Amino acid sequence: MTASPGELWVACIPFTDQTGFKARPVLILWLDAQDAVVASITTSSVRSRTDVALLDWKMSGLRAPSTARLSRLATLDQQLFQQRLGRITDADAQRLKDAWNQYVKLQF
Repeated sequence: MTASPGELWVACIPFTDQTGFKARPVLILWLDAQDAVVASITTSSVRSRTDVALLDWKMSGLRAPSTARLSRLATLDQQLFQQRLGRITDADAQRLKDAWNQYVKLQF
């Protein structure tokens, strides 16, 4: 399986205490060799400036209205990707880029 930025996948997300995994949808932001930096996808509503509602969720292959959480990033080995769901639309991609450029900043 070859993954690309802008794609939505189901991936095995490790628990923070390293006791197991949970299959969750993610959005690939960028690739670095075998690793991928991903944003969490949730069906919860937008609750912060770094949350972006995916308005075209159905066209993107998601089963329910969804939100990309730019504050919940992870670096995953691509071997943890299980199933490709689809690709975000250009309109949703632009809204994600706008939110990233406006709100995601280093705080040091």
